Amino acid sequence: MPVFPLGAHADSRGVRFAVASTSADVVEVCLVDGGPGALTERRVELLEHTFGVWHGHIPDVRPGQRYGYRVHGPYRPWEGTRANPHKILVDPYARRITGRVDDLDAARGWVGDPMTGPPSTVDSLGHVPLSVVEEPLALSAPPRPEIPWSETVISELHVRGFTKLHPEVPPEHRGTYLGLAHPAVIEHLTKIGVTAVELLPVMASAAEPALVERGMANYWGYSTLGFLAPHGGYASVPGQEIAEFRTMVEALHAARIEVILDVVPNHTCEGGVGGMTLSYRGLDAPAYYSLGGSGHDADITGCGNTLDAGSPTVIRLVCDALRHWVLAFGVDGFRIDLASVLGRPRSGAFDPNSALLTAIAVDPVLSTTKLVAEPWDATGEGYRVGGFGVAWSEWNGRYRDAVRDFWRGHGRISELASRLTGSSDIYGLSGRRPWASVNFVTAHDGFTLRDLVSYERKHNEGNGEGNRDGTDDNRSQNFGAEGETTSPVIKERRLATTRAMLATLLLSIGTPMIVGGDERWRTQGGNNNAYCRDDETSWVDWTDTSEAALMEAFTARVAAIRRESPVLHRDQFYVDGEVLWWHPSGRPMEDGDWHDGDARTLAVVLADYYLLLMHAGDGAAACTLPKDHDYEPVLDSTVTDGTPASTRPLRGGATITLPPRSVLLLRSL
Repeated sequence: MPVFPLGAHADSRGVRFAVASTSADVVEVCLVDGGPGALTERRVELLEHTFGVWHGHIPDVRPGQRYGYRVHGPYRPWEGTRANPHKILVDPYARRITGRVDDLDAARGWVGDPMTGPPSTVDSLGHVPLSVVEEPLALSAPPRPEIPWSETVISELHVRGFTKLHPEVPPEHRGTYLGLAHPAVIEHLTKIGVTAVELLPVMASAAEPALVERGMANYWGYSTLGFLAPHGGYASVPGQEIAEFRTMVEALHAARIEVILDVVPNHTCEGGVGGMTLSYRGLDAPAYYSLGGSGHDADITGCGNTLDAGSPTVIRLVCDALRHWVLAFGVDGFRIDLASVLGRPRSGAFDPNSALLTAIAVDPVLSTTKLVAEPWDATGEGYRVGGFGVAWSEWNGRYRDAVRDFWRGHGRISELASRLTGSSDIYGLSGRRPWASVNFVTAHDGFTLRDLVSYERKHNEGNGEGNRDGTDDNRSQNFGAEGETTSPVIKERRLATTRAMLATLLLSIGTPMIVGGDERWRTQGGNNNAYCRDDETSWVDWTDTSEAALMEAFTARVAAIRRESPVLHRDQFYVDGEVLWWHPSGRPMEDGDWHDGDARTLAVVLADYYLLLMHAGDGAAACTLPKDHDYEPVLDSTVTDGTPASTRPLRGGATITLPPRSVLLLRSL
């Protein structure tokens, strides 16, 4: 009798169920019917047990059937086992999940103390999510766009937040998969040069215990419940999330925009041992979680628990899930949240050749997709920028810090120079290409680009954590006023600096990533950790203000310049002779120049074709151009839409004035 695949699979006679648990004594499938407050349940024991998988065929069950599992077995918290048949459990391989946690006491598997108290006898049915049997999926998604990495421009965005306020999207589609598929939204993405959307988590999620207690939701979705199921909250019609997700992918692909999913295979929504028993903890906690001494979770994610990257059960689940999104939906790639965890089996030392990272990188399906690592976790051991294998691109945190520091008048120009030209010092030695560096200035966690120039301190009071959450290392500036201001001088300085940072990002070698809404001058009011704010704090404002329109036009112009010039989206690192670093006094840079801590101007000739000038000072600066060429102005960040006031050629050897906080791109003639 076949054991694989795991999950619930319908055929003409019924449904075959299969779930992994190495510690269970008995596993029951619970078939649930009825409405709220009147649920009924039929339990069927799975009698077949092969290689740690409990399985069996139940006749006359049809797609649409809600179900869960109840596990009978040892309850020894001090050893990590927490079987409790009073808790109905979501199938880790469920392809659709319905419902939410509405009673934290019912969702908990313990009473009194999570380590010493007895198991809870409160039945969780009716208070926690359930799995749903789905029709068999044809694993034959249409061909993907396959945009070369070197031509990729990413917009990191939230399915709900990006379109929730969009006036051209029908009200019933706003904040949904179909909203993101709307022609007006796709037209906007195309206009600003986006070739890939990196979607904040769309796998079925549930609020972690602390948020349930506060009556809040995990808006970002970094709290996975089911790794194969699209999140039902983003469907315009309840229960249609699979079809609508497919429609969204097809619409984006038709516009040659790829879909990269931000996935969270490092922890789940269940929290630590004091949290909930919704699925993994009740099925087989030692097989899913990395456990420390005395059955406690070894938390290297900062989220209460850590999936064990060394467990065959976890390795199989993660690879099966990612492969499912590619084959069933046509997804083009994955950004792995806290990816260092995947290289730390049993929460030990980091190994770039660990079983899980290797399994993903060599998988015949997954290896054809874009793989992006967030190369850190919640510990010092996990900070591994540049430390992943050749199959991986990485969020380059050093790029973010260098650009922020330069444009606020800190740091050395030598660091910015390395980041500007693709970070070969980080990625070149391993044989990777410049596009392995995913360059970003802002991301979902942290200030928006507007807030980066408007706040020097986080303002997260609305999150309900006493402003203790979120990083204090923002490397931001406010130009003399914290938050919004009516001062036209401060406003212009903020806008000018923002345009300079956007120009830096899009003109750097590597893969640029913009946060969706930054091109619309979006603010979160100084909140740098809006993970629980499903409101106007997080939603993109589509009001047609002049500032938003001009920032959008500027972004589009710089992206077009990048797209049209192979020099600016190179597939290879520069070699000797292709880059000339230029001192503003009119000579090549010398070794001592790189150690000038007061230098605020950086100039570079790229492939004898472009001269890129960047000046971060508060006052104007003189720069003498190289004599070998005359130059045509192409981009001027001091102009609201980036169009130079004059395209009259500048003579080689001439001395020009660089305005404060400016980027000027010149093309050699």
